[in-house]
Amino acid sequence: ASLAGCALLEPATAPAPAATAAAAQPAALPRPARSGAVEVMAYLARTRPMAEAALLAEATRQRQAIAREGDVARVKAALALTLAHHADDAEIVALVEPVLKREQADADWKAMAGFLQVMAADRRRLRESAAAANARVRDERRAQEAMRQKADAAQERAAQLQLKLDALTEIERSLSDRQVPNR
Repeated sequence: ASLAGCALLEPATAPAPAATAAAAQPAALPRPARSGAVEVMAYLARTRPMAEAALLAEATRQRQAIAREGDVARVKAALALTLAHHADDAEIVALVEPVLKREQADADWKAMAGFLQVMAADRRRLRESAAAANARVRDERRAQEAMRQKADAAQERAAQLQLKLDALTEIERSLSDRQVPNR
């Protein structure tokens, strides 16, 4: 009778092959969101080879995305403008300042915004320095040209004076060659 009770129990069944395969592999973990740094580097790699016009178009596209993407779009627009050679540095600073001021901003995006702000300030200083150096070079060239003109004028004057001196010397010689009759 006690053995009859064992018959009531269902025999242990082997697990289905599909179930063992799924149990052997770890469950697919959700992919972690890309960090801001990784996204910045991917964006930089994608935009760096772009031509000037494409960079400006990309910056415009990112500016339009600011309402949806916020800080990310601001930094991406500033980055695209930074890569463009003729971008306005004040516009770059205007794009990144709100990110820098926002305390809850993602640290990676905030760091990139700070980097772009410093880079824009450095570019502005370099451009101003280059413009001042070009102005000095222009002024020096003008001064050299004025000095050259003065030297040419002085040389011309010296040549004229030499001609006059030679003429006077010739007159003196002709007068001395002429014998004055004794009276």
